[in-house]
Parts: sequence; structure tokens; C-alpha cells
Amino acid sequence: MSYSTSNPPAVISGPLTGAGKIWMYRSTDVATDVDATDYFSNGDALGMKVGDVLISCDTDTSTTTTIHRVTAVTAGGAATVSTTGLTIT
Repeated sequence: MSYSTSNPPAVISGPLTGAGKIWMYRSTDVATDVDATDYFSNGDALGMKVGDVLISCDTDTSTTTTIHRVTAVTAGGAATVSTTGLTIT
């Protein structure tokens, strides 16, 4: 599936500015979809920074949860995340 800006990730912890935020994202997309390059098309506008952590809950598969790290953010554009290797089922 694809990301919809009407269902953005939410900041659940972290500083007001800079990297170090923790984000929560709930959707029916699997972890490999969320890991797609530039998946979060409005990542920069949301305030995502390289080094932030994203917790992704796949609500379509008995709420499988994966942990990701923001690896790239394009100025004025998208953010890319990568799975850290930890999956919670």
C-alpha cells in the first residue's frame, strides 16, 4: 500500500527540536512497505529527523509491531526509515 498524509505518524516522545523523537505510526502497511524509500512523503514537514525512531504497528496482521530508524530526510520533502531488526508480535 502507500502512505496517506491523512494518517501521519505522531510524535510520542522527544525534544521539541532536533533529532531524538520517537514516532508512532499505525496502518495496514507491512514493515517492508514502510521501509520504502521516501515512504513518508511529508516527513520533513512533520519534523522527522535522521536518527529519530519510528514504532510501526501493522493493524492488518494481528498488530505486528516493528521498530525503524529514520535514515534520510529530504529538505522540503520525504523521509525514509529502515527496520532496526526488532519485530514484536
